Amino acid sequence: MLERHELEAFLAVAEELHFGRAAERLRVSTPRVSQTIRKLERQVGVALFDRTSRRVELSRVGRALYEDLRPAWNQIAAAVDRAVEAGRGFTGTLRVCFTGAAGGQLLVGITEVFRRRHPECQIQIREAQLGELMPWLRGGEVDLALATLPVDEPGIVAGPVLVSEARFLAVPVGHPFARRDAVSVEDLAEVDMLQLPDTLPQSLRADRTPHATPAGRPIRAGLSAATFHEILTHVGAGLGAFPVGANARRYYARPDVAYVHLRDAQPLQWGLLWRADGATARVRAFAEAGHTLVREGR
Repeated sequence: MLERHELEAFLAVAEELHFGRAAERLRVSTPRVSQTIRKLERQVGVALFDRTSRRVELSRVGRALYEDLRPAWNQIAAAVDRAVEAGRGFTGTLRVCFTGAAGGQLLVGITEVFRRRHPECQIQIREAQLGELMPWLRGGEVDLALATLPVDEPGIVAGPVLVSEARFLAVPVGHPFARRDAVSVEDLAEVDMLQLPDTLPQSLRADRTPHATPAGRPIRAGLSAATFHEILTHVGAGLGAFPVGANARRYYARPDVAYVHLRDAQPLQWGLLWRADGATARVRAFAEAGHTLVREGR
């Protein structure tokens, strides 16, 4: 019989494809995760992961086990959540996170609406760096996340759009684009596009850092960065450009970075995310508080 910590370790490594990140997610040491996986593989009788010095991938048997195990594990977690919810109602703690300064301000506003309705529920607010967002959400570190959309991921629910804002292109102050009032999305073919962390959903990365313009002109992929401040530092150093929301002009004014309007780009959208198996009454009520805040602000 497999033990809980063995299943949790397997799922974490299968989703992170990195022993160090899996260890951080589980709050244990990397050697412990490696030992647990080796023990699990001995019990199963076959390698669950193909490992090289540069990457970790699921083996054929490992992928089949993951696909069989994850839905069952989600059902177990949901059953426990429902039991807790039935016993506590809206008491307890709701853990929410945000990315970016503007996201933090919006999340505080939603929290105030929620607290007025459910003062018996405690709210814990945390800031997630770009690369932490999905691991925290999938790993149960948080119950909800406020982030940019689109997010099209199995097991993750993306709520309705709460806020839309114009897109701008962050470029070095010495770049020729910095002297323009606006640029077109077709102009993105003329810059190196800095990349988001690969832990973020492909749907989001394709929206923020596309590989080609609408007309099919290729966009050069630049360096990847783990945090938004790191992205802006790369921009200021002349290593590339990056599309941002209009809020960046207010919250991230820098002497080495200019923000130029992307006049024909689709708006950048924000919404709440939560696990499909974690849609408790508290989570649903928090999402409704977001709708209320937006309606009252219009």
